[in-house]
Amino acid sequence: MLSRAVAYFTREARSLACMSLVCGDRNAAKAALGGAASPDGRPVAADSVFDLASLSKLFTGLTAMRLRAAGKIDLEAQVTRYAPQFAYLEGVTVGQVLGFEIALRTPERIDAQADAESAEAMLFSCRPYPNGVKAYSDIHAMTARYILEGAADEPMMDLVEKELLRPLGMKETWCRVPEDIRSRCVSHDREHRIEGDRYLVCSGVIPGTVHDPKARVMAPDGECFCGHAGLFSTAGDMTRLCQGILRGDVLDGADLKEMARNRTGRPLPGGGWTQHLGLMCYVRHPVQRHSEVPVYMSDEAIALSGFVGNHIAVDPRRGIFEFFLGSRVMNRLTTLIPPPGRTLADYGLAPDGTGCVVWPGEGKVVSSVDFVYLKDAHYHPVIAKEMGLDI
Repeated sequence: MLSRAVAYFTREARSLACMSLVCGDRNAAKAALGGAASPDGRPVAADSVFDLASLSKLFTGLTAMRLRAAGKIDLEAQVTRYAPQFAYLEGVTVGQVLGFEIALRTPERIDAQADAESAEAMLFSCRPYPNGVKAYSDIHAMTARYILEGAADEPMMDLVEKELLRPLGMKETWCRVPEDIRSRCVSHDREHRIEGDRYLVCSGVIPGTVHDPKARVMAPDGECFCGHAGLFSTAGDMTRLCQGILRGDVLDGADLKEMARNRTGRPLPGGGWTQHLGLMCYVRHPVQRHSEVPVYMSDEAIALSGFVGNHIAVDPRRGIFEFFLGSRVMNRLTTLIPPPGRTLADYGLAPDGTGCVVWPGEGKVVSSVDFVYLKDAHYHPVIAKEMGLDI
């Protein structure tokens, strides 16, 4: 059954070069995988190592709540109590940052800075603004890193290892992938992007290199965990994390409910909704198309997605989880920002973003544009049927 979803994404739509998916409960799990993990066609394997991208935020949120449970951090305290480097966040609370309750912006893009020191200085200069329709941002998790480090007086990755990895037996999750493991890393080489009239290709990406541009400038080889992205893991380790959450080995029920509490979602005067976010995660959105939480999960579920082709959702109330790890980057068109007046159809793509574009001097390139919206039609129904859930 699960192989149907893998076949759709890797062989039919081809939005993902490879895919490894798992679903289950606190005691048991089912898995399927398929596709190529490297440009030379090496098949994805059970021990393949994936860039978690924004799924890394889940580790930040869980670590924050673990420190809170231990009395080491107060969500109502000001950010500057733990991280005085953020001089412009005077009056902003830790909970507001962790829950995306205010917008945070830097004067210049962090990934446009020349080196790690300049990028860090730019982050420290972030300022608060009222939230708009879209509240989600990497800046919040990057700021959270320094808050947690200040509260515990330990480097962020040491905290993640102590609070999550070692207790759960997660031995194959890293921010710096060991050299002898890098051959197992899924490739993200030759990402294609169309931005207006510019056709861009990112070539020569070494396996084990973090994809996120902000993490690349702040920690190009995993020197530290930046909080928003940068972790690498296997399907086996992510299963241990999900089952540990469901067993109560990570947080108790009240703390998990606190993570899943909607902090940003509200109806808009002209119709529609703002994003619905909890503490370093997505929570249920009233419009399923905009919800990272599957329709068969409860309003206590937490979820995240990652740009490179990842998704995770855990529901403590129903006692179930599901996730997939993949690569929508390797030799794929990930981003299409057409000039005014042009649409997906002008590039030969279907309305859902699937298909191929003709690349100058290269021939056809497979599209993964808008692939995130394919989950409700081609992934979640398969998972629900496998687990015997209504959808």
